[in-house]
Amino acid sequence: MNDFSMVCRVLGTLFYRQPQDATLAPLMALIGEGKLAAHWPLEQDALLARLQQSCDPTALAGQYARLFAGDEAMVSPLRSAWLAADAGEVGAFLQQLGMPAGDGPADHFGALLLAGSWLEDHARLDETLAQRQLFDRFLLPWSDGFLAKVEACATGDFYRALAIVSREALEALREELDETPTA
Repeated sequence: MNDFSMVCRVLGTLFYRQPQDATLAPLMALIGEGKLAAHWPLEQDALLARLQQSCDPTALAGQYARLFAGDEAMVSPLRSAWLAADAGEVGAFLQQLGMPAGDGPADHFGALLLAGSWLEDHARLDETLAQRQLFDRFLLPWSDGFLAKVEACATGDFYRALAIVSREALEALREELDETPTA
């Protein structure tokens, strides 16, 4: 797995899964033990330290639910809630590229980042072009507003720091796509 894929996968998973999810346990342990920074390709050590200091899955469960889960969520993680857009448009785009349909909504912020990782690792066509389209059409037009609201509504430091890490990472990842020639 390369750096682009790893960053998308880590951030996507942190937004897509509840912190107490067993699938997330190894990643939460890596963050909690301060070991993510050794593998993180971006210069974000201070932000990763903030994540580490507030990485208690039990405590984060309530914050995650308050921010993202259910009808009472303070911040919708769905693209369709931020833009006048069809939620199925993302799924159709990804299926055209050969990505299998997931269980949850394809326009979830975390799912879109996970799709970026999948495209990097599995795309049959030019993955750089597909990733550019994913970022430019489906992720970047609303991510700044979403992440700003996460940062503003988060009651603890973990999700505030995660929003900042994500904003900076999206910018770096998009710049990397510009620097990568297409086939």
